[in-house]
Amino acid sequence: MSIGGARVQLCGRFVVEVGGRHLEQRLPGRQGRLLVAYLALKRGHPVDRDEMVEALWPDKVPPGAEAALRVLVSKIRSVLGPRSIGGRSELTFLLPARIDVEDALDAVHRAESAIALQDWARAWGPALLASFVSRRRLLPDADAPWIDDWRARLDDVYDRALECYAMACLRLGGTELPGAERAARTLVDHSRFRESGYLLLMETLEARGNVAEAMRVYERLRELLREELGTIPGPSVRQLHSRLLTAG
Repeated sequence: MSIGGARVQLCGRFVVEVGGRHLEQRLPGRQGRLLVAYLALKRGHPVDRDEMVEALWPDKVPPGAEAALRVLVSKIRSVLGPRSIGGRSELTFLLPARIDVEDALDAVHRAESAIALQDWARAWGPALLASFVSRRRLLPDADAPWIDDWRARLDDVYDRALECYAMACLRLGGTELPGAERAARTLVDHSRFRESGYLLLMETLEARGNVAEAMRVYERLRELLREELGTIPGPSVRQLHSRLLTAG
């Protein structure tokens, strides 16, 4: 259920839904969608018009950009409601909507907090939600420096969510172990130098009785670090490797 019957989806397909009605196609073109996205990501922070102009036209500000911005704001208010965007010299996103990026940021925080408390069951759902949102590309049809910054931030959220989900599934055990392995493998493939992903994958494979496969994962990491960085795996990974050798 969305807050106030409204939601904004910025990752994957762009969606603006109010009261069950999809309004994204009624927004004034690409610039209108970018304006809504920028203000939604800045919710709670007034944005002055100079910043907005730079966000909409990052390469070269066209003549009459200020007038074009005023027209965009007016058209967006006519679609989303007169109180959806507040202010004149500074603009604030006021539409009482759920925003998927905010959901992902909140969910990964809740998942990490639950992991810190070793509440594996409580971490499971938020970690999955954060990974579902952050794995989709933000505003896939647009490019701008501020979009790149948010994509990098969501990329980090994706790694953290995968790590939380893999950890939660591993500690819950049983039927959740395949989920732990999938998440850990995805994390290793997505972030090749994130040692925690290899550690989780090795622990999961050990829990599933695949010790030899866990040893292969260690060798993969060891070779990567040696060839790319001239270093060795960290203490936690080496300790697990030693335990696996002893068990073998």
